[in-house]
Amino acid sequence: MTVKRTLKTPGSDQFADIVPLPDPPRIPDMQQNKHITRADQTLDTWFRRISGTLVNGQGYLCPDRDNIRRSPYPNCLVAFDVDPERITATNGYVISEVGKPPEFVLEVASSTTGRRDYTIKREQYAALGVGEYWRFDHTGGQYHDAALAGDRLVNGVYERITVTTESDGLIWGHCETLGLDLCWRNNELLFRDPSTGEFLLNQLQAQDALEYAEAARRDAEARLSQLEEELRRRQEQE
Repeated sequence: MTVKRTLKTPGSDQFADIVPLPDPPRIPDMQQNKHITRADQTLDTWFRRISGTLVNGQGYLCPDRDNIRRSPYPNCLVAFDVDPERITATNGYVISEVGKPPEFVLEVASSTTGRRDYTIKREQYAALGVGEYWRFDHTGGQYHDAALAGDRLVNGVYERITVTTESDGLIWGHCETLGLDLCWRNNELLFRDPSTGEFLLNQLQAQDALEYAEAARRDAEARLSQLEEELRRRQEQE
């Protein structure tokens, strides 16, 4: 699993054979980057327990090294049964070297790339064999053709995944690849565990929850110790 993990660099002995891919061009977009970071953190936290799982993005996704410059660079991708550290050291995802395309790709809308996400990139990811391609637009559809949309590859062609809009404004669709629901709520991208109905926590939220639980445990232990001491004193007085 990789997003914030400290990895060996391509200059180390383990990755001395790797020539890293160039960095893709980027146009700063604070709103887009915020949602990308939260999505990466949430999926990284959720899939960290499954070895051989890559959660990453921002690098080229290309069929081979001869087609780098014409290839897309997704905001987030997930691949199972791979070598995450080697792919990260490559600074991108080369399908011919990994042996298969990633199972999941997510694009977050921006004013500069929004239209490409649901037109040109949709065709590119289908051609590359990406199992599911999802799009999130925090504006609710100003940049994309929908607030939330997903496609599943069937016989080499993308078929639209059913997306439901609830009465409270929640928009969601189920991602079979990840086993999670992707949700649009109040301009935020959320991931939900369909088995429990609970929304997943990102790294910061998970840390806060852990610290809260630890504080509650210490308070409970202190209270128990206090009660035991009070009971001891009463027994002595009797």
